[in-house]
Amino acid sequence: MDAGAVEDGRAGHAAEGREVGNNHRRENGTVDGGGRSHALVVVATLITALTYQLGTNIPGGYWQDDAADRSHEAGDPIMRDKNLRRYWLFMAASWAGFGSSMLLTLGLLTGVPSRSRAVQWPFLVSYSSLVLTFITSQSRTPLTMDVLIWAAVMVVLTVGIKYRRLDRLRFWFCPPAPNSH
Repeated sequence: MDAGAVEDGRAGHAAEGREVGNNHRRENGTVDGGGRSHALVVVATLITALTYQLGTNIPGGYWQDDAADRSHEAGDPIMRDKNLRRYWLFMAASWAGFGSSMLLTLGLLTGVPSRSRAVQWPFLVSYSSLVLTFITSQSRTPLTMDVLIWAAVMVVLTVGIKYRRLDRLRFWFCPPAPNSH
């Protein structure tokens, strides 16, 4: 046993190196797929940071002064006053993305498997909400188009989550090679 194993807690794992179901234990005692969970924690953290940033820096900015006719006050979002429907769609997507990415991060940090629905659905909601906040911030597109693009992203993500790997979808993109036997 090496000194590094004692320092980082790898010492004493009886299951090291033996097969556990379809997974193999790594040197540090974690089941294969731990790298995937760590990558998802990074993605979830980035989505949380992005949705937080979007929610605090609304496109169009904020009014800098009070209006003489009291139609707005300094600090009010300009988007809310110029296009109320777009503002509420933007904010709802931002809140959904922020909340679901925090739920995703919490699940991953507490050991919920990355293939679990408790991880996959918050990922789907947080990622697609991030897309919706982005397209909603583009003021020249109709809201109907924004929602249709978001729905298309949801469908693509759902298919991706279901099949988990793009190589399983290759039959959609590449026909099988003719049999030369």
